[in-house]
Amino acid sequence: MTPDATATATANVVGDLPSRFMLDMATYGAAAEDGFEGMDFYVAGRGGALGDVPSAVVVAAFVFFEPGTVHDSWTRAADVMPRQAAADRWAAACHRWAEAHLGDDVDHGRLAELLGRMNAAASTAGAPCFGAWRVQPEPEADRPKALALHRLMVLRELRGGLHGAAVITHGLSPHAALTIRTPGMLPIFGWDGPDPDAEAAHSHTAWNEAETATDRALAPAYEALDEGERVELRELLDAAQAGAT
Repeated sequence: MTPDATATATANVVGDLPSRFMLDMATYGAAAEDGFEGMDFYVAGRGGALGDVPSAVVVAAFVFFEPGTVHDSWTRAADVMPRQAAADRWAAACHRWAEAHLGDDVDHGRLAELLGRMNAAASTAGAPCFGAWRVQPEPEADRPKALALHRLMVLRELRGGLHGAAVITHGLSPHAALTIRTPGMLPIFGWDGPDPDAEAAHSHTAWNEAETATDRALAPAYEALDEGERVELRELLDAAQAGAT
């Protein structure tokens, strides 16, 4: 498989599998005990890797979220714990979910190895959350499920950053893009309703072009693997997703 084709073939798993711990209510139940409200842990945990930055930086990095929602959550979370501590809690939630929910019939150690090589080879340009998360502490190798999902989460940040840039450069607003791709997530992202512009034919054309551009921009990361390893990566990711509970 070519790098572009592998990026396309693995896009759904890269986006979906790490998001499962992010959407698991158990993740937020534990965070509530620390004092986080609602989605504040998402914003503080994911954004915490960026450091103690102004809310505008997190708004810029998250791209698809309603800006006021991010600002309010980031501001409230500052009273709960330091930014790095929130990032550590976010990573720990990812690791716990992986060890509780990933299946036993996948070589997660090999998956982690392939993902690690890709992440190390990729440029951080245009993907600030990827750059921030790539240098965060990782689980040890004797926790292969946790390590694999951690690195997949980091790769997801790379794809997300590049996708955000592609959406904007193709003339589509983040609100419209979210309306087209996952309208059911609009309230979680802080939007009051769909973007009317998303119904226009040119918006759907722009969305498809942005998807293609995202895969093209990701290709250099996939070039860190040879063709056989890219096939192996796809098979491992598909198996990991299929085996997750």
